[in-house]
Amino acid sequence: MIKKLKKYFFAIPAVLLIIFMATSALANLPAGNPITTDVITVIVTNIAQFMIITSMILAVIFIVLSGIMTMMAQANPSKFTNGLLRLKHATIGAGVILATGVILATVYSIVDGTFFCQISFWGICIIP
Repeated sequence: MIKKLKKYFFAIPAVLLIIFMATSALANLPAGNPITTDVITVIVTNIAQFMIITSMILAVIFIVLSGIMTMMAQANPSKFTNGLLRLKHATIGAGVILATGVILATVYSIVDGTFFCQISFWGICIIP
């Protein structure tokens, strides 16, 4: 047991020094702005929009490539079936991406409270 501890004897002061330096560095940080739900909403919306747009571009590329594969199959039924299968998978992927956008918009409206409004005028709920 003591032999095992001798290996780490020189590492203990180094770890303590790193912990001390980290706490002293954190003590001198200036006060910052608090993160609000509006900031989080903007960040999540931007990330989601970027990912949905990028995914839709890739889905369109895969749909076009699967169409090209199907046309290039000539008389080979296995290549033709493979191209149709890729087309099926690409369209299912595009549908999932679009469904993700709908789900995110629905969850946002539920959290925002506008989902349960029956009639709204310019974003103001008239009949809740």
